[in-house]
Amino acid sequence: MKKKLNIGILHYQVGHTDGVSLELEKWKKEFEKLGHSVFLCAGDLGSADGTLVEGMYHHIPEIERLTLNTFDTLCDFNLEEYSKEMHRWVHLLEKSFTEFISEHKINLLVPQNVWSVAANPAVGVALENVRRKFNLPALAHNHDFYWERKKISLTNTAVIEMMDKYYPPRDPLIKHVVINSLAKKQLAERKGILSTVVPNVFNFDPPDWQEDEFNSDFRSSIGLKENDLIILQATRVVARKGIELAINFVKTLNSPDRRELLIKNGLYNGKNFNRDSRIVLVLAGYGRDDISGTYLKNLRIKARQEGVDMIHIEDQVSHERKLNNGCKVYSLWDTYVFADFVTYPSLWEGWGNQFLEAIKAKKPILLFEYPVYKADIKSKAFEVISLGSETSGLDDLGLVQVHPDIIETAADQAVELLTNKKRRSQVVNHNFQIGKAHFSLDMLRNCLRNLLEDCVINE
Repeated sequence: MKKKLNIGILHYQVGHTDGVSLELEKWKKEFEKLGHSVFLCAGDLGSADGTLVEGMYHHIPEIERLTLNTFDTLCDFNLEEYSKEMHRWVHLLEKSFTEFISEHKINLLVPQNVWSVAANPAVGVALENVRRKFNLPALAHNHDFYWERKKISLTNTAVIEMMDKYYPPRDPLIKHVVINSLAKKQLAERKGILSTVVPNVFNFDPPDWQEDEFNSDFRSSIGLKENDLIILQATRVVARKGIELAINFVKTLNSPDRRELLIKNGLYNGKNFNRDSRIVLVLAGYGRDDISGTYLKNLRIKARQEGVDMIHIEDQVSHERKLNNGCKVYSLWDTYVFADFVTYPSLWEGWGNQFLEAIKAKKPILLFEYPVYKADIKSKAFEVISLGSETSGLDDLGLVQVHPDIIETAADQAVELLTNKKRRSQVVNHNFQIGKAHFSLDMLRNCLRNLLEDCVINE
């Protein structure tokens, strides 16, 4: 496309370590490499530059209440009151979006998930109303859909109408992108909307993430020693991430017989594992999307009951390095540098950012074969330690389980990758080459170039 565009990317939040924030940043950079100008608009800018529209943020108490009454139960309003409150937020957001588009002379909108997941329902309505007013084309990047929520109930007739009209909207000027083949099928079946699959990608080009002057004290800053093992869980702390399975894994890995093997054989990096060495499950992602806090609380209870060493370091990790009141805050990439092993036991993912991050970092991976992995990723023949694709009920805390034999086998395989340098190198380099071949930024740039050619841009 020869015409230079002013592209507006909108999401509830940007500049954070959640998957959508990370992925939209890649889109932003690739659009810019294609010669276009990109402007961000969000309810929380995090570490990014852009236009702040606070009413877009999905964790405003009033918005959380509105969302609850949209998808759970109509408990705080009657129908008239609900519609009035929704209209009030839509009106406020329409004004902000109009100003954003006018100020930056936006001629292409790229909504990120705001027409699909409906984490703040008013955003999608307001944005589509304003898009129609300006008659703008849009390239909608739909990561998750509202119907994928674990529990969903469209609570009233106004919600049913809103979901049909706006989530997502149908218009010849809107091109829809989804991130996996399952979503493509669902969108066609449920809404009659055709879409293009663009999987998540990552930058596999040099430089590699390495220890340097800034991050060299990472281990000590989180209370760990050089001979301790870091088992990294880099995802957000929400129930669908299946983090309880990582707790089961670490407990089994820390069994006396496996510790003896680690001591006897030594670690892949030449370090000695000794009697005092700890095997620590490090949760690096934020937990604020676990609104009630119940999931994290139950994880802590489970870890304590199982004797698993688990720490949550969300306050020390951000999208980018920075100083906070004189204290270091490390990037998410720094956590991978010091990880000995990565757990990724998600029960559901739209695609899988942290999977690619671990591949880039050349770390071995334990994963649960979530549906999208089986449908779109497994065929690429990555070498992973698998927890299978079936759970076996819930424990007393309501946390998922898999058969103990699967965990035992996984722990045995992990010991080999923690002690056998040659085998570990074969696995991580094999995975890296596959990731680079199929899920690189070059692939994304080509996809975006083709998608922009299909957009009808007003002259």
